[in-house]
Amino acid sequence: MMDSQELNQVANIDATVVNDEQTEVSAEVAPRKVYTSKQELLDRVKELAHGEENPEKDEVDYLKTAFYKLMNSEREANLRDYLNNGGNPDEYQLVPDEIEEEFKAEMSLVRERRAKIFREMEAEKEENLHKKLDIIEKIKAMVTSPEEANKSYQEFKNLQQEWKEIKNIPAAKANEVWRNYQLYVEQFYDLLKLNSEAREYDFKKNLEAKTKLCEAVEKLAETDDVISAFHQLQKLHQEYRETGPVAKELREEIWARFKAASTVINKKHQQHFEQIRAKEEENLALKTALCEKVEAVVAEENKVSSDWDRHTKTIIELQAEWKTIGFAPQKMNVKIFERFRAACDDFFTRKTAYFKVLKEQYKANAEKKRALIEQANELKDSTDWKATADKFIALQKEWKTIGVLPKKIGDQLWEEFLAACNHFFEARNAAGAGQRSEEHNNLERKLGVIARINALLENPADDMQAKLQTLTEEYNSIGHVPYKEKDHVYGEYHAALDRIHKELNISVARKKMNSFKARIKNAAEQGGNALDTERARLVRQYENIKSEVQTYENNLGFLNASSKKGNSLIEEMNRKVQRLKDELELIKQKIKEIDRQN
Repeated sequence: MMDSQELNQVANIDATVVNDEQTEVSAEVAPRKVYTSKQELLDRVKELAHGEENPEKDEVDYLKTAFYKLMNSEREANLRDYLNNGGNPDEYQLVPDEIEEEFKAEMSLVRERRAKIFREMEAEKEENLHKKLDIIEKIKAMVTSPEEANKSYQEFKNLQQEWKEIKNIPAAKANEVWRNYQLYVEQFYDLLKLNSEAREYDFKKNLEAKTKLCEAVEKLAETDDVISAFHQLQKLHQEYRETGPVAKELREEIWARFKAASTVINKKHQQHFEQIRAKEEENLALKTALCEKVEAVVAEENKVSSDWDRHTKTIIELQAEWKTIGFAPQKMNVKIFERFRAACDDFFTRKTAYFKVLKEQYKANAEKKRALIEQANELKDSTDWKATADKFIALQKEWKTIGVLPKKIGDQLWEEFLAACNHFFEARNAAGAGQRSEEHNNLERKLGVIARINALLENPADDMQAKLQTLTEEYNSIGHVPYKEKDHVYGEYHAALDRIHKELNISVARKKMNSFKARIKNAAEQGGNALDTERARLVRQYENIKSEVQTYENNLGFLNASSKKGNSLIEEMNRKVQRLKDELELIKQKIKEIDRQN
């Protein structure tokens, strides 16, 4: 029979086990079947609703969570597809889900079954409580005297067996009922001391039973399934405390053996959940890092659609990574998910708003471009070539100022607009074919004049100045040349003029210098101050022309050559400056000649 110390030890270890079990089981993350479709989940709920299996609360909650997780993912994917295809968020409607309605109906049946089972179990516990209380009263009646104990020994054994066969009672009454039972059992054995043979026989049977329980716990410690081992240990503890006492000198030994084996299992169980908690903490760190990444993406600025698309891809990748990470600690699991979900929801809400505004902009841009197409179609058959061409150019410039459109509709509108533009310009080009023929003829004529100017340099003559004047007048009388050739012809013409003017200036300067030399020579032979007077006149002339050159060069610095007219004026002034510099050179030569004569 158990003494008070042994009773307290068993009670204490059992209380610890029960408390640990309640704590750890709530934290336990048992492997769950992964469901990939709503139909699979519905089929499992139907099995629970209509089969013989008792629905467990944890599984029912898991099935419900998994179902709505899949359904919400489907709805989010459908909404994204709708928006990406240009749908209006305000017009989006959820499509009724037939599977969801059936799932709700079957889940309701499951809840009814669970409620019924709970009521039956509570009723059974109450009945078991009354049975055990009745057994306690019967044993209590047996402990009035040693004679009654000896006479009732077999009945006592039957009551013990009946007690073991009775299942659970209400938890609130369990410890009190068990302690009362053990108290009267102990009193019965105390009265049974006179019948030592029966008492020794019970001690022996109890020792055999407790030894087997020790062996069972020691073997259980070898299993790798620590969760199963822990739960089996609870049943073995229940059997140990319901088994009667052993001989007093063996009580500590058998209890120490049972306790040592139990401690091995409890430590494994504790280590298992410490590992789970460590993994959960690691998962929390990983999920926190993902939250920070998503929040960083959400904080980035999205200027154009491609920014939204790029960030959407990143967030979807982070969501996929989130699904690969297990549970965080229970107290943080919901909070960390809410943080992650809030950041994602913020991003997709703002994305929806952005594309809603963008859609309105696309609509306005399309209307503006259609208005330009309508104007272009009204103008495309006009024969007022110059005015209409200016209008088309203005329409093309305005087209460029209008914002973008989705590629498909943008390309379509551009083709319509371009077709109207091409229609007009092709008609204008066809009408201007004769004019272009005349311009090409003028080009040939002007090139011919330029060739004849260049020929004057090959065969210089005294009447070269007069011939040049004639050719210049002929060139100026010729009409327009093709626009693309205008600048080239202009350059060739003035290059030829520059070369021939330079040649004429050299020739004239040479003649002037020869004439000056002869005149100076005569003046030197006559004597007097004639040379000094001429020299002073030339110096004054040199300074005047030098000042004029400086003025022209200063003015050239203020002219803008960006226009064709401005460029022509600069070229003319440069020619004039060059002629003045040539004249300065001639005067310098004259002054040198006077100095030589002196």
